[in-house]
Amino acid sequence: MAQRTARNAALLLHRTLTRTAANHAPSRRSAVAALRPSLSRSMSTNSQPKTLERKAAEVGKNSGKHSEIKHDMVHFKASPNAHPLDIKKVDDATPEEIAKYGHRGVPHPIWSQEEVHSVVQTHKEPQDFSDRFALASVKAARWSFDTFSLYRFGKITQNKVLNRAIFLETVAGVPGMTAGMLRHLKSLRSMNHDHGWIHTLLEEAENERMHLLTFITLKKPDWFFRTCVVVAQGVFMNAFFVAYLVSPHFCHRFVGYLEEEAVHTYESILEHIDHGELKEWGSTPAPTIAIDYWRMAPDATMRDMFLAVRADEANHRDVNHTFADLPADAEVSEFFDHSGKPLKNNGTEQQVA
Repeated sequence: MAQRTARNAALLLHRTLTRTAANHAPSRRSAVAALRPSLSRSMSTNSQPKTLERKAAEVGKNSGKHSEIKHDMVHFKASPNAHPLDIKKVDDATPEEIAKYGHRGVPHPIWSQEEVHSVVQTHKEPQDFSDRFALASVKAARWSFDTFSLYRFGKITQNKVLNRAIFLETVAGVPGMTAGMLRHLKSLRSMNHDHGWIHTLLEEAENERMHLLTFITLKKPDWFFRTCVVVAQGVFMNAFFVAYLVSPHFCHRFVGYLEEEAVHTYESILEHIDHGELKEWGSTPAPTIAIDYWRMAPDATMRDMFLAVRADEANHRDVNHTFADLPADAEVSEFFDHSGKPLKNNGTEQQVA
């Protein structure tokens, strides 16, 4: 009896739902038909960002809107963190600019034309055995890479330059991250402030990574190249990790000399663009990621990009030589003399002709 009653109730519910659906079907069809034009417009509107993203990925195509480029990094000159050499941040507006545009309303380029063209090659004279060993290590590493990569032999080509730049940046991004991590852990253990070193080192590592991400838009490394990078990174990272535990002074001096070589490399590339085998890059549009990251003009060229990279490397050179001259627990104020001028060379850094 109970089963029959339940079955009848289920049949009654099914009939009711069927009649309700039939009654509402015309109205649903009418609603869908009415919405069809607006849905078509919405779909066509929503398809535009995808097109813009594809166009933004093309080399040399840039609308000037930074939001079209998706990366997780800002240049160290655009960050709010204090810089150890007290360089002017790009968002530090002058009183005249504030009066005209409002506070921080001017989209300054990362490096001005005066700054990128005033970079000079300098050399820090070794002061002790540690410095001499750091310099010898860098010179040996450069000679080995130039020899085994055949960079020293034959004409300079775009392929050679990109191979060198990509490999260099995979190495250059290691010291800042490793040193920043170790100083971070030390700050946690000692429960003390780090006095501004950590964020500077991490910003340096991220800046080198952005160099790499820029260069790989121009050339995709093959499996052999990537294997060499993996091996080199594994060896160098572990060696630098141990070395920094033993002597931060040696490591910062080593990186300072490494950045001297980087400045020399990019200086040589610029000379080949102006007078040598790389003249085509003088008019080739820069990648969009470079235009966005360094806030360059929309018509910036590869030469402009290499100028910006060289300015970055010169900054890292000066920062690491400064760090090597300071005690490991130096306060931020010790980066400057009594008049507020940055301690860039202490009279021992010489310009290279």
